[in-house]
Amino acid sequence: MKNIIVGLGEILWDVFPERKILGGAPANFAYHISQFGFNGYAVSAIGKDLLGKEILDSLKQKGLNHLIESTDFPTGEVKVSVDNWGVPQYKICEGVAWDNIPFTPALASLAKETQVVCFGSLAQRNEVSRATIHAFLDAMPKDSLKIFDINLRLHYYTKEVIEFSLEKAHILKINDEEVVKIAQLFGWEGTEKEICKQLLSKYQLDILILTKGTEGSWVLTPKEESFLPTPKITIADTVGAGDSFTAAFIASHLHGRCLVASHQLAVEVSAYVCQQHGAMPRLADAHLELFK
Repeated sequence: MKNIIVGLGEILWDVFPERKILGGAPANFAYHISQFGFNGYAVSAIGKDLLGKEILDSLKQKGLNHLIESTDFPTGEVKVSVDNWGVPQYKICEGVAWDNIPFTPALASLAKETQVVCFGSLAQRNEVSRATIHAFLDAMPKDSLKIFDINLRLHYYTKEVIEFSLEKAHILKINDEEVVKIAQLFGWEGTEKEICKQLLSKYQLDILILTKGTEGSWVLTPKEESFLPTPKITIADTVGAGDSFTAAFIASHLHGRCLVASHQLAVEVSAYVCQQHGAMPRLADAHLELFK
């Protein structure tokens, strides 16, 4: 039970025109963090249907620990189309299993043993999963680490959910489009970086990670800053790249590496994932052997 790191929220099938691929940001994060040798857990819910069975089979095949409840709601699907630049567009089905994750005794027990959790705003769009996420965060040990990967999708977020999550979080992961939405939602003005520094200060965050697609990424703390450009690569698709970035950064951070070294690894890993199809590819041997 040592080094348990949980991805809490949606698990689903990303359905492309030609194939379907297991996804959901928290599950992607859990898979990638497990590749770095941590005890990663995907926590979510599925339906009592073929798609749900296929999720369990896929997780077993990938060797990913999970606490996935079966519900009377259908397994989640997201229809994904990818534009000419490899950037995905999403159509997210509603009223699905991951909207209705129950807070079971088993989940309460897992929360008490969890060192790190990564959660987002999407799985909080429904009151059932939102209550479960809140209960899980409250049940975690006092010295645990909470990562809010804000993950704003379509209209599935509210100011109330975002503020609650920011108040609970130690680390915020956000992209440049989401910074604009947050500024509008909160009525803030200023540059992208100024908005990020305001978030860092107002919510007493330890770390803020800002990804800017092909332009690069920032990692900010109250005392340090790191900017790195995005490598020029041939993109297969960008699905799950941000989740692999977060996982690589956290893995390095937990191993005690400095901010810049952790940032560098995150950039390298996410660039590698962008060159693969799907959100959960096996990482390169050079990355996997880093902490052995």
